[in-house]
Amino acid sequence: MGILSGNPQEEPLHYGEVFGTWNYLLTAKSTVAGYQMQLNHAGDDDLKKLLKDSIEVGQEEIKQVEKLLKENGIGLPPTPPEPPTACLDDIPTGARMPDPAIAAGLSVNIAAGLVACSAIMGQSIREDVAAMFGQFHMQKAQLGAKVLKLNKEKGWLIPPPLHKNKNEHCE
Repeated sequence: MGILSGNPQEEPLHYGEVFGTWNYLLTAKSTVAGYQMQLNHAGDDDLKKLLKDSIEVGQEEIKQVEKLLKENGIGLPPTPPEPPTACLDDIPTGARMPDPAIAAGLSVNIAAGLVACSAIMGQSIREDVAAMFGQFHMQKAQLGAKVLKLNKEKGWLIPPPLHKNKNEHCE
């Protein structure tokens, strides 16, 4: 049996897995802190729920990736401080992030997270790493569907120009 056979957790990580997971962890930590701050700005209850769900999912991902990196002797990226809780009414109107902008940012982050998970899964040679990021990918896809639905229901979605078939207009 070679070095890459048997229990995946006993196999070494390759440099791509180390960089990908470390970078993912750094990004996840800062994204969670951003969501915590955006929670102070959100006024819509449905949006607040999605932010809270995103924070919980992100914190669980952070725990799992930190565990993987620690078990492999890799130093962890810094964790940003948790932002203080603020009352929405205490934030001046001109300084508030509007709900549609928060929801759009959430969509962008989820899309970027899907791409990052796919890249790590594609470069992984350890099955446990690929499976972990496959799990993250599925959770992000489910959150993304919820955010898309919210954006449509609230009228916050700004679609690109819609293509209609030329033949639909001609008889």
